[in-house]
Amino acid sequence: METFVEKFAQHGYLAVFALMLLESACIPIPSEVTMLFAGFLASPQHPANAVQLSFVAVALAGVAGNLVGSWVAYGAGRGLGRGPFDRYGRFIGIRSHDIDKAERWWAKHGTATVFFSRVVPVVRTFISLPAGISEMPFGRFTLYTTAGCIPWVFALTGVGYALGRNWNTVVHSFRLASLAILAVIVIAFVAYIVRHRRTGERSGTS
Repeated sequence: METFVEKFAQHGYLAVFALMLLESACIPIPSEVTMLFAGFLASPQHPANAVQLSFVAVALAGVAGNLVGSWVAYGAGRGLGRGPFDRYGRFIGIRSHDIDKAERWWAKHGTATVFFSRVVPVVRTFISLPAGISEMPFGRFTLYTTAGCIPWVFALTGVGYALGRNWNTVVHSFRLASLAILAVIVIAFVAYIVRHRRTGERSGTS
């Protein structure tokens, strides 16, 4: 862990961008660890041997990394399909059952999954694949991905900034927080669909 911390602190924004890119490109590197530590590096408590980073620049580097990584996975899904990932994914940490989970989410929720899955462990890493395989319009994919990444990345950075040296004490608890946030989003989404259908039914009756 010390080696990771030292190298991360040395490379700053580039490390944030690269690690967040890898996560969204289907390499399972937890964004909680990356952005909480990046927030710590932007805080007044940052290590003496590390360059003081900017909170906003750190968060934007994380969002940019997520977006570019998502483009990579989207392009791979659209151009190659799922087959190569099932055959060779294990060599880079990609497991078929993780892709299965993302595809089930996609089948159940459609394109909106690209937005609200950004706070869900595992799913957020692989959701770009079914989006590409299903040939979701690239512009819409980019819009939903960016909109979903911004609040998540800025929130993680803010928590890391506020916690300072204690950033690592809450890494594991973010799994539960992710699910809680997801529950709120899903409830709001279902309520919107129900209300929209009722409005449509009333209009049809009229």
